Amino acid sequence: MSTDSIIELAPVPVLYVPGEKGQPVFEQAPAAFDRLEAQLSSLKGRRFYGTVVDGEYRACVAQEPGDEGLAIARWTLPGGKYRRVRIADWEAHRDRIGPTVADLRGRPDGDASRSVIEYYRSRRELQILAPVR
Repeated sequence: MSTDSIIELAPVPVLYVPGEKGQPVFEQAPAAFDRLEAQLSSLKGRRFYGTVVDGEYRACVAQEPGDEGLAIARWTLPGGKYRRVRIADWEAHRDRIGPTVADLRGRPDGDASRSVIEYYRSRRELQILAPVR
C-alpha cells in the first residue's frame, strides 16, 4: 500500500449507474461503468468515482453543465474528511483495491456512516478515499 494522507472532500454531485445487486461488488463495477460511459457524449475531462451503497456498486461521474437532459440517476457523494491511499497503475493492480479498502475500513478512526469512494483520477492513478471521523 502506498503512503496515505487525510484530505477534506467537498460534496460531489454525481450521475450514477447502479451495478447488479446480488453479485460481488468487484463483479458489478465493470458493467456499471460500461453502461454509464455509453450514455455520455464524451469521457474527456470527466471525473469518475465508484462507491458501494447498501451492497450496490455505483459507477459515478461528477455532474457538469449540459448533463441536465441525461436520464441517469443523480446523487451526491458525501463530503468530509477522508483518508486517501493512491494505487498507481491500478488497471494492472485491480487485486489491490479490495484489500486496500478492507485495511482502511478496519482502522479505528474510520467513519462507518459514509461509504468508501474510489476516485479514478486517471488511467494510471486510483485514489481510495475512506471516511474518517
